[in-house]
Amino acid sequence: MSEQVKNNAILPIILSLVLASGVFGGMLLEGVDKKASGDIQKLEDVLLLLDNNYVDKVDKDAIFEATISDMLHKLDPHSNYISAKDMKSVNESIEGKFGGVGIRFLLLRDTICVTNIINQSPSQKAGMKAGDKIVRVNGKKICGQGITNEKVLATLKGNPGTTVSVTFLRGKKLQTVPLTRGIIPISSIPCAYMLDKQTGYLLISEFSQVTAEEFYIESTKLLNQGMKKMVLDLRNNPGGVMSSAIDIADAFLGKNNLILISKGKNEGERKYYSSAGGHLEKTKLVVLINAHSASASEILAGAIQDNDRGMIVGRRSYGKGLIQKDEVLRDGSNLRLTIARYYTPSGRCIQRSYKGGYENYMRDEERITRNEYFKQDSSVFVDSLKFKTKHGRIVYGGGGIMPDVFVPGDTSGASFYLTELQWSGAARAFAFDFMQENRSKWTSSAQFVQSFEVSEQLLTRFLTFAQKDFRVQKDPIGLTASKNLIKRMLKAEIASQNWTEEGYYRVLNPFDKELMKAISSFK
Repeated sequence: MSEQVKNNAILPIILSLVLASGVFGGMLLEGVDKKASGDIQKLEDVLLLLDNNYVDKVDKDAIFEATISDMLHKLDPHSNYISAKDMKSVNESIEGKFGGVGIRFLLLRDTICVTNIINQSPSQKAGMKAGDKIVRVNGKKICGQGITNEKVLATLKGNPGTTVSVTFLRGKKLQTVPLTRGIIPISSIPCAYMLDKQTGYLLISEFSQVTAEEFYIESTKLLNQGMKKMVLDLRNNPGGVMSSAIDIADAFLGKNNLILISKGKNEGERKYYSSAGGHLEKTKLVVLINAHSASASEILAGAIQDNDRGMIVGRRSYGKGLIQKDEVLRDGSNLRLTIARYYTPSGRCIQRSYKGGYENYMRDEERITRNEYFKQDSSVFVDSLKFKTKHGRIVYGGGGIMPDVFVPGDTSGASFYLTELQWSGAARAFAFDFMQENRSKWTSSAQFVQSFEVSEQLLTRFLTFAQKDFRVQKDPIGLTASKNLIKRMLKAEIASQNWTEEGYYRVLNPFDKELMKAISSFK
């Protein structure tokens, strides 16, 4: 590699380090060659000219951050810059916890309405209940116009051990309680239950540092309920902590099965093998994936597929085969740099091409133009990217995990009216009001799903509510096309008021064609 190419490759990283720290002093330029130093000075000159002469006020910090991100994206689409103010929420996702009071809420009629109380949280211990409406925090009014989700979170979240006073309305009675903030878990397994006497369903929404531990707990509960077969749902899972995916794969595999290979210029080659005694080694397995299953999801699905440990059902996964490492800068911001590529046990690199640039990569237009939502794309089956699984089945690299059983997307019953209702938030708000008077009618989500149906009268009430409060105009043609789906959506939202995601998915799963195909694949 020429010195010119080396300089061009390393310059974005040098610039990022300098810009993110907010210092241009010569002290930081020790060890940087003269060309790089000159380019940094040039960038500073441009920014100063903009600040002094541009027609409008210039936000230099925003320009710094945008410049850093753009430079990193020239290297690959997954190297990234994360500002200091955004790092807190990123760390919460990675760690699977945050400091707070333990409520879920929605903003309805400019009021904080508590939809769920997290078990063993400060709010539960203080006696708060779903249905309460928060009106003051630390004596200050926190309702009315201008209230946002961000403002509510900024007020209620905080360091564990700190205290916040909350005044809420229950019925017509105001109550004030002091809440000592605690560590609130962010569950990455929002739903796990038995589909039938032998088949368990477990949904992983992302991979945090505690996902493998959560998985062990939830899957053990299912085993104790008689589970012999598992449907593991990784659809729409964007990935996360790689080690959690490896640990979960280990639970299904016998001793000394290869799970993953990683290779990087400075990292060398590492191989990850399964250990003995996985508690799910004898459990039959089907894994669900789709175009939004990425990164750690693909590591897990690839390990299962290449070891012939289970069936992969759904549609081709996202295609992210790069590994990042976080480097914290002086001001608390973060450089997320790609340090290695990973390979599935058969030797596949499933990273799709990013030669067309960052924007094209993120849009993933090829998947759309090839109509992959409805049919399997045979163009990915390239002989040069052909590999074999442990038992000799052919699999392909170059762009995600291709499922063993393809299931086309289901658009039956779709309409613009249904989409408007879904995106408006009207169903969730209506469900909150409905459950205010009906919260104690059902003892379990299973009982609710079996005994409750959305009547024509209730549907009419909902559509009138959506038009009046959320400005979703009634659409007779859309209603005719989507009536059953609208009823189902409303029932799922009502169920989620009492039983969160488990209630939601218990309503929808019996109509999920991909899940039904997964169940039939066990045969």
